[in-house]
Amino acid sequence: MSDESPPAEQPQQRPEVLLLGPLVPFLDAALSNKFRFLKPCESSLPLLDFLAAHAVSVRVLLCSGPSPVDGDVLARLPALELVVASSAGVDHIDLAACRRLGISVTNAGSAFTDDAADYAVGLLIDILHHISASDRYVRRGLWPLKGDYPLGSKLGGKRVGIVGLGSIGSAIAKRLEAFGCPILYHSRTRKPSVSYKYFGNVRDLAAESDILIISCALTAETFHIIDKQVMLAVGKRGIIINVGRGALIDEKELVKCLMQGEIGGAGLDVFENEPVVPEELFHMDNVVLSSHKAIATPESFRNLFDLVSANLEAFFSNQPMVSLISE
Repeated sequence: MSDESPPAEQPQQRPEVLLLGPLVPFLDAALSNKFRFLKPCESSLPLLDFLAAHAVSVRVLLCSGPSPVDGDVLARLPALELVVASSAGVDHIDLAACRRLGISVTNAGSAFTDDAADYAVGLLIDILHHISASDRYVRRGLWPLKGDYPLGSKLGGKRVGIVGLGSIGSAIAKRLEAFGCPILYHSRTRKPSVSYKYFGNVRDLAAESDILIISCALTAETFHIIDKQVMLAVGKRGIIINVGRGALIDEKELVKCLMQGEIGGAGLDVFENEPVVPEELFHMDNVVLSSHKAIATPESFRNLFDLVSANLEAFFSNQPMVSLISE
């Protein structure tokens, strides 16, 4: 009988993941229990030098926020197999280069859908009923001095055109149907599963809509998809809501149209050059502004943790990705 003790079990090594951009503390702490993050932001090396130093070992990149994953980044990561985006939009990722190199890409999928849809409807109700503007009016003590604030407008029955009928656009449509709003839409392709009226171009959609809600992805094709002609088609009483990406709208033309009264108002959660916002918008009571926070709730971050974890665990166990981007 041997007196030798069995060898002690080695602690299981956490899979290694390159992290571009800071995660919110909750996500960082929770994911760090499962994965070992390589963090360029904590290194004294320039980003590209840091990537080159880990080129052989990095198979997975977790991209937080708008950190670009472009040709320079990809060129320094020859072993890369997967990019996991913590956002629904992936305009900061060179998808064509990833496809060419055989690198899979996942996004936040439907983790943010409900919050983004709620927020879009909230912005719309705020503008129609002058909630933020009336709040400022009351706080400035103007109610007893100048009387009631001007009348708002009813949401029910308004024709709502949605640009991008993906998961968020569909959730917005479902909410607005409950208000009795006819739903119209533009998307890359007609959706046979819905009965909403389809428009092949955004200008025609805008011409038949009282409200235009933007919820599509930002691509080369959708950059400035809301141009001056679309804004003029919405008309002097029309409202534009954007919970997609800032560059979906020609922001300079939007400011001009609002200043000249060529559209009725706007609710904007996103901007072309965040965090810079055109100062002209600050003084408009028919515009509601927010700091790209439509999806920022504890519930959405919990959904995001579940989804990112699932994608990473699927990769390291050779299982199918949960929210793989196919195009």
